[in-house]
Parts: sequence; structure tokens; C-alpha cells
Amino acid sequence: MKNPRDIIKRPVITERTSDFMAAKRYVFEVDIRANKTEIKSAVEQIFKVKVDSVNTMRVPAKPKRYGRHNGYTSEWKKAIVQLSAESKELEFFESV
Repeated sequence: MKNPRDIIKRPVITERTSDFMAAKRYVFEVDIRANKTEIKSAVEQIFKVKVDSVNTMRVPAKPKRYGRHNGYTSEWKKAIVQLSAESKELEFFESV
């Protein structure tokens, strides 16, 4: 089994995701090869909460320019995690 810290890379904090926090929904950048069951078990192990559902999506690479040089941003995977009603809120999101 993979290390849970390798599956969950970082939280995604934007205006939209901060609105999700009222409904106990949290957004994470995850490993692109991780599936929903691995993400669910990783969040439960790291934060000691109960997860109801996980929705995932792949964010495609976008073309970018820097001067005359062309390139692409990296493709990444986003997971929206819905916590159960009896779970506590995640600690590092409370200061946002």
C-alpha cells in the first residue's frame, strides 16, 4: 500500500473551495495515478475523519508562454472529498 502522504499532495484553497468548507467538502491535489478508494483511505488516515464520498477530476495541461518560449503547465488531478456529518472539521482549514 502507498504512503498516504504520497497520495495527498496539498490542499487547494481558492474562493470557491472556501465556500465548500461550510458543507464539509475539501479539495486536494492528489497523485495522478491514485484512485478514489486510495484517496478516501489516505484522508481518513491523515486527518482521522470519516469520508462519505470522493469526486475526482483531471485538470488538463494549459499552453503558457514566457517571452518567446512556449510550453505547457503540468497536468494534475483534483479530488473533492465530502466528510460525514459527525466528522470534525479539518484543522489547517480553520484559519482560512
